[in-house]
Amino acid sequence: MNAVIQHPERVLSGMRPTGPLHLGHLHGVLKNWLRLQQQYQCFFFVADWHALTTDYENTAGIANNVWDMVIDWLSVGINPGAATLFIQSRVPEHAELHLLLSMVTPLGWLERVPSYKDQQEKLREKDLGTYGFLGYPLLQSADILIYKATQVPVGEDQVAHIELTREVARRFNYLYGREPDFEDKAAQSVKKLGKKNAKLYNELRRKYQEQGDHESLATARALLGSTQNLTLGDRERLYGYLEGIGRIILPEPQALLTPTPKMPGLDGQKMSKSYGNTISLREAPEEVERKLKTMPTDPARVRRADPGDPDKCPVWPLHQVYSNEAVKTWAREGCRSAGIGCLECKQPLVDAILTEQKPIREKAREFIENPDLVRNIISEGCDKARDECRKTLDEVRQAMGIAYR
Repeated sequence: MNAVIQHPERVLSGMRPTGPLHLGHLHGVLKNWLRLQQQYQCFFFVADWHALTTDYENTAGIANNVWDMVIDWLSVGINPGAATLFIQSRVPEHAELHLLLSMVTPLGWLERVPSYKDQQEKLREKDLGTYGFLGYPLLQSADILIYKATQVPVGEDQVAHIELTREVARRFNYLYGREPDFEDKAAQSVKKLGKKNAKLYNELRRKYQEQGDHESLATARALLGSTQNLTLGDRERLYGYLEGIGRIILPEPQALLTPTPKMPGLDGQKMSKSYGNTISLREAPEEVERKLKTMPTDPARVRRADPGDPDKCPVWPLHQVYSNEAVKTWAREGCRSAGIGCLECKQPLVDAILTEQKPIREKAREFIENPDLVRNIISEGCDKARDECRKTLDEVRQAMGIAYR
C-alpha cells in the first residue's frame, strides 16, 4: 500500500482542441468542471500536444480551435479566479517530465493500455504507428503528476490511464525515493513533529507496521496532514517512513469517477463529432431549430395519425435530458396516442436548448470582441501552472541526481 500525500486537494483535467465544443461537452465535462472548481484547487488545460497524437498531419486549425475552446470554457462559467486555465504546450515542463518518466516506464505498460489498440482499430485510415501515439498515455501521466494532482475526473473507460499513472509514480518512487541515509533523515523529520506528536507518530507507525492496523495508518496520515511546521520534503519522507517505503516524490492520483451523462445526438447515438450528430455550444438559433425539426423520429409514425413509441424515437432521449416530468408525460402520452405530432413534440426541446445556449452565446460575444482579455487569462494561467511545475521538476531532478548546481 502506498502513502497518500496530504497536498491540497487538486484536480487536473484537460480537453483536446479538435473542433467546436458541443452540448455533449457541456453536459459531460464542463458542468462537472463548474462543480469541481468550487470544491478543489483545479487546473484545466488545453491539451494541444495530445491533439497532435492523432491529427499530426493536419494542424492548420489547431490555433483557432484552442482560442475558441477557451472562449467556450469562459462562456459557460469556468472561472479563472477559481481555476488555473492554461495551454499544455505553453508549459514545457510537461514535456520534460514526460521525457524523464519515459526513461523508467517499461514499453509493455504502454502497449497494454486498452485504448492503444482500440484507437488503432477505430482510426485505421490514420497512420498511428508513431511514438507520440504509443506514448500519449505517459504524457497524460506527466500532465497529472507534475501538479501532484490528487483527483482526476474520468469516465470508466479512462480508469486504465489513471492506473498507469499510479504505476509510473510507484515505480519512480521505488527507484528514486530510496535516499542512502533515508532512515536517519526520517528520524530527524520525526523530531520536527514535536515531542508529543513524535511519540504518537512512532506509536501509530509501529502499530501499522507490526500489526497491520489500518486505523493507525489513517490516524498517522491525518496527523501529518495537520502538522504545519513541516517542509514538503519532511512530509513526503514521513509518509514513506510510515509505510516502510522510501520518500514519496510523485504521489499517486485517484480516479474521480463522476456522473457523465450520455448526451444523445441528433440520431439517438451519443453526441459525437465523428457521428456528425452534434449541436455546437454556440450554434446559431436558426440552425439549432433546423437540426432539431429535421431529426428522425419513430419510423412507425409515417402519418400524423399513426401512434408511436417514444423508446424507439431518437427525440425521446433529448427529452430525458431537457424536459421536466410534466413535459415528458405530455410527450410520451401524446406520442403513443398520436395526440401530438412530431414537430409539436420537438418544440419544447427547441425552446429548452435555445434558452440554455442564449447566455453562453452572449457571454462568448464579450470575449470574442476582447481577444486580449482571453490571451491575458491564459498567459496568467500558464505562469501559475509553470510555477507549480518547476517545484515538482526540482524535486524530480534532485531525486534522479541531475540537479546540477
